[in-house]
Order: sequence, then structure tokens, then C-alpha cells
Amino acid sequence: MNCAPLLMTHLSLLLVLILASANLTASRSSCPSHCGSISIPYPFGIGSDCYLNEWFAIQCNNSTSGDLVPYLPKINKEVVKISLPDPNNFDDAKSYGSLRIKTNITSMGCSNSSDETKFDEPLNITGSPFTISRSNIFQAIGCNYKATLTHLDPTVVGCISTCEPRKIGDHTSCRGNKCCQVDPPSEIGQIVGISMEEISSNVTRKRGCRVAFLTDENQDPLAYREGKVTDPKWFYDRQYVRLQLRWAIQMKNLSFINSLGCTMGHSSSSVSPCICVNNTNDQISSVGCACHKGYIGNPYIMGGCKDIDECQLDKGNYENCRPQGGTCVNTPGSYQCVFKNGTKINYSFHISCGFAGLCVGFGVLMMVFAVAFLLCKFIKKQRKIICKNKLFRRNGGLLLKQQLTSTEGSIEKTKVFTSKELKKATENFSSTRVLGKGGQGTVYKGMLVDGRIVAVKKSTVVDQDKVGEFINEVVILSQINHRNIVKLIGCCLETEVPLLVYEFVSNGNIFEHLHGEFDESAMTTWEMRLRIVIDIAGALSYLHSSASTPIFHRDVKSTNIMLDEKYRVKVSDFGTSRWVTDDHTHLTTVVSGTVGYVDPEYFQTSQFTDKSDVYSFGVVLVELITGEKPISLVRFLRNRTLAAYFILAMEENRLIDIIDPQIRAECKLEQVMAAAQLARRCLMLTGKDRPSMREVAMELERIRSSTKDLQSNVHIVKNNAEEADIGVESCSVDTTSTLDAEPLFPGQTW
Repeated sequence: MNCAPLLMTHLSLLLVLILASANLTASRSSCPSHCGSISIPYPFGIGSDCYLNEWFAIQCNNSTSGDLVPYLPKINKEVVKISLPDPNNFDDAKSYGSLRIKTNITSMGCSNSSDETKFDEPLNITGSPFTISRSNIFQAIGCNYKATLTHLDPTVVGCISTCEPRKIGDHTSCRGNKCCQVDPPSEIGQIVGISMEEISSNVTRKRGCRVAFLTDENQDPLAYREGKVTDPKWFYDRQYVRLQLRWAIQMKNLSFINSLGCTMGHSSSSVSPCICVNNTNDQISSVGCACHKGYIGNPYIMGGCKDIDECQLDKGNYENCRPQGGTCVNTPGSYQCVFKNGTKINYSFHISCGFAGLCVGFGVLMMVFAVAFLLCKFIKKQRKIICKNKLFRRNGGLLLKQQLTSTEGSIEKTKVFTSKELKKATENFSSTRVLGKGGQGTVYKGMLVDGRIVAVKKSTVVDQDKVGEFINEVVILSQINHRNIVKLIGCCLETEVPLLVYEFVSNGNIFEHLHGEFDESAMTTWEMRLRIVIDIAGALSYLHSSASTPIFHRDVKSTNIMLDEKYRVKVSDFGTSRWVTDDHTHLTTVVSGTVGYVDPEYFQTSQFTDKSDVYSFGVVLVELITGEKPISLVRFLRNRTLAAYFILAMEENRLIDIIDPQIRAECKLEQVMAAAQLARRCLMLTGKDRPSMREVAMELERIRSSTKDLQSNVHIVKNNAEEADIGVESCSVDTTSTLDAEPLFPGQTW
């Protein structure tokens, strides 16, 4: 058989391919390599035949300043920088190049002429070889709003930025006050948008300009001017931030990849100057290429990876030869040290196996290490699961499940959270999420996956002998449905101590508003204070008599009475406190409570009743009438408690003198006098002489609606002098100081 014609055909085809390759290389060498000061490496290019496909086409335009800037018309974005894959950090998960572009900022209330919100269309690069990089950070700057990344279903990613009037913001970092930031999910994909919404209609909070954006500039300390990281107006005036995209070659261009002559995958026997691998962590099928170590250049150009002559380098590999008396000889991708006795030492940057036995042995060794690693990881995971199950059972998880199964009706049941859910919600219980610390534990602010803002209470320690009582109380409290009581959403029993999850209340507590810890407050009118005290009485009356099981609060005080954005009362931190032990750093006995609020009868008998809550409520009512703190060192010794101070003023007919000056001028004196009489009854020394909370609630409603009847009945009731003898000395050792007591939901936000 004559093979000459077939051989000639093959040679002709080979010659055509060589000539085509030469022509292509020659044509690309004439393509511009820069646009202005920015390098444009292939597969990107300027002009026809200079780019791989239309996604990589670059237009070089004149900016308003006259400088040339690169532009990607296919995605309508200005380019800041293009980088090839990093050969020193190249594997199946990191085989991308990077593309940094300018993207718009989403803003709210930044226009001088209006309070409009500027929402841009979501960034949509579907179908392109680009994906949004994980290196970006989602950042929100401004006051009192929630910013969220959209089009990430089912994932919810966002953060809340507030301006706390009691804090001086750190203008050089983003820690929740005036600025918040959060990592995006590991896989964003090719489409993402930003939404912004108000979180408070409270007139006491600042608003102003607010912005949100996704950017990688947080990695560059020189990207922002000093002090501008919490200044939304600076970003709004700047009009853009830098966003990092990843790029690779789509699988539909596989013929182009094959034409490069690179090694596909991590072949140990390859001597090719470049390597290409399939991207494993992406939503699109693509391939990335890089020059092997020992080579430098562009792997996307045939012959673009050039050998590095290590012997010509001033530092590094050549110096390995000289101290040993050898001569450096450059080789493709590596170098040799040749000695006078003929010995040669190869310094190869490729993994090569000269001997099959060595390769097999090394492979087996690596396999053993891999199996040992996976086994160790599996055992560690199983131990963690066993530990969580043990804690779940120890903290009453099985009893809770039984209770939940037996609970009937339409009332929302307790949600049992996993520790993973609450760690994610609180950023692993970050110190930046701490709302407050007290004798019973620490409270963190968190965001659940459904976007709800919650407060997570992490108790100091729990009494293991009363776990059953604790679980029963959790079930009861979760069934409470009253508009003036903070809702217990659920709990987590997989941790050393149980975690309780409550609804979040954002507008601080009565103590903060009364005693000047807010710049402004709506509690400067008697009508507002009367409405608040009526709400408190209604909530306590519900707990005492209307709930499925009577519940005593046990720690009624102004720091435990929260206010929402509309100044509606939310009574918090009740019920479960009887089973959570106090922090041992405080001096305590079996009697628990807060100095200035504790019932003197309870202190003497250690028997807590519903009338003990009535006494504490009376102190709160006096706080609202007088604006005084429950304990004050500036008052005389016997009058340091507000109760004693108030009773003495009533006996001396000086009530008008101690009414809070903020409300004295405009208040209805008859209502204040009647409320003071009611407070005096609540502060009786013996519980049987005090009204019930139901009677208190009814009396307050009558006071609000029956001013005429009150006018003729106002009088000051003088009681036994023993009622005034309620000093600090009687309970200062056995109760927690009000200075140590922290609210469950302070008015701080992130």
C-alpha cells in the first residue's frame, strides 16, 4: 500500500495549522496591550480579532478628565483592573482570573431636593463568563435602616445600620454603629441586587443619607479616605465603588483551550509550560489556565508562557548553587546546579516521578494521610453530634418535645433552634452583637434566616435540678400572646446553657427615656406616661390572671419595660428568671430582685406572691410621676429608696413639689394626684393591703376617663410612719444593685 499520498495530506494539514497559528499570533501582537494605564491581557482585547468573543471585547473611551479608560460594553461597566489567574495560588477551586469594575451605589435620602430612594437595576451577568467574586463584602452606611442582597433565594443576607445617640461612632471601621457589613454567601452566581428599607419611624432617631453596596475595596486600606468609612454622603458624591468579578473560559470554547497545548488537569508527568483545570466551585461550566511555576506570561496565548531564567535572577535559586561551589544552568521550567565532579542537582518546579516505585509509594502514603484525615474529621463530627445530643437531653430537650407534642390549640408553638442557626444569626456570638450584660447572662442581637430581628439571651448558668420546671415555663411563656409582652419565640438546648430567643424591641426602655439617656424622648407629657403605665398594668394583670397558668414576673422595674417605635410597652425578662441562677459575682441570697423595687414583705418572708409584683409596679409608677431614680445617693439616707422618698412626701402633703418638672406645667393635676394615691396603695407594707393588678389596671383606666369624678375626691392619705421606713439597709446585701442590672433588650442596634 502506498502511504505517500496520506502522508502528504497530513503534512499539508499540519502546515496549514502552523501558518494559521503564526498569522493569529502575528495579528494579536498588533493589538493594543493597554488602555490608558490599565493592562488588557488576552482573552480580553481592543479591536476586531483581538479578543476571544464579544464578552471579552474592550472599548477604550475618553473619560470626562480626558484619560483613556477601558469599558466592557457587553455588561455596560467601566473596567478598573484585569488580572490573569495567579499561578502561585492555582487549583481546582481557584482557577479564575479577576476583573474589577466600577458599579453604582444604592442610596436613600441622599438627594438635596427629596428623600427619594435610588435603586439601580440588579447586576445581571447571566450567560457571561463572569461570576461575582466571594472576595466582596456587602456594606451599608447610614442611620436606622436594613440593607439586603436580593436575588439570592433562598438565602437571606443583609445587615442593619443604626446611629446610636449614646455612642461616639468609630469613623475608621464598620462595626454596626453608622456602618455595618456582612460577608455574601459562598456562591452568589451571576445576578444580585440591593434593597433598602426603614427599620424605625421613631422621630428621635437620625436618618439622613444612607447608602449600600457590594465591594472588594474593604481589602484595600488606601481605597477610602481616612474617616470616610462611616460617611454615606462621601460615597454618594463619589457615585461608584469597585466590585470584583471572576472570569474563566466557558466550556463552549473548549476548542480554544485545546489549541493552547496546555496540560489538562494536574498531570504529574507533564512538561507543558501551562496548565488548565475545570472550575469545580461555580454555577457555570468553565476552564481556567495558568503558567506553570518556572514560567511567566499569558497562558491564553499559544506560547505565551515563557521560561524564567533562574540563573539570571539577582536573588533566589541561583544562590543555591554558588555557596556550594556549583554552576547554575537554566533548563525549561527549572534549573540545575552542576559541580566540578560532574554531579548535577535538578531544581524542578514540576512534580515528576522518575521511578515508578517512588510514585506508587508516594501515592499510597498520600492516600493513607487522606483516609486518616477523613476518618479524624468524621470522628470529630460524630463527637460533636453526640455532645449536642447529650446537652439537648441534659437541658430537657426530650421533655420539651413531649410537651410540644401534647400542646393543642392554635397558639404558636415553641421553635427549637439549633446552635448552628443561632451562631449564624449572631455571627458566632460576636462581641459587636452584644446588647447588654446582667446578673442572669448576656443578650445578643441576631438576624434569623427569614430576616426577623431577634434578641438571643445566653444565660450564665442553669440549675440542673429544676430543668423540668424550666421547660414547663418555656412552653407556658411561648404561648403568651399579649401586645404589651415581649414574645418568647423559641429556645436552643444544644449548648452548655439554654439559649432563649425573644422578639427584638428597638426603642430602649423606660429607665433610659426617663433619665436622659436618649437625646430626645416623647415621654415629656403626662398623657404619654399615663398610657404607658396603663399598658404595664394590663400586661401584668394578664400574666397574673388571664394567662393559661398564672405567672409572676418577679423583677418588675423600669429597665425591664421596653418601648417600641410607637412608644408601646413591651414587658420583658419575666418568668424564666426564677429558674436561672444569678451571676455569682453579685452578692445574692435566695431572695432575688433589684434594690429599690423588691417587696419588703417578700424580703422578710422569702414568699413571693402576686402582690410582690404589685409593689414593684408601684415603684415604676412613682418613677413615671416624679422622674426620680429608684435609688439615689443624693437623697437623705432613709429616703434613698424612691418608695420611702415618695411616701414621706405624701405624708407631708408635698406631692406637687416632687412631680417631674417635665410634666408638672401641663399635666392634669387631678389625674396625677389620683395616680399617686394608687401608687401609695401599691406600696403598702403588707401584701394583703395592696390592690391586685386587675384592680390597678381598672383604676388607671378610670383615672384616664373620669377626670371630673377625680376632682372632688383628691386627698392625701396619711398612713402609719412604719410605711415610710423602707430603707436601703434592709435589702442592700441580699439583692442585686440597679447599677448592675441590665435590660434584656437595650436601645442599642447594629
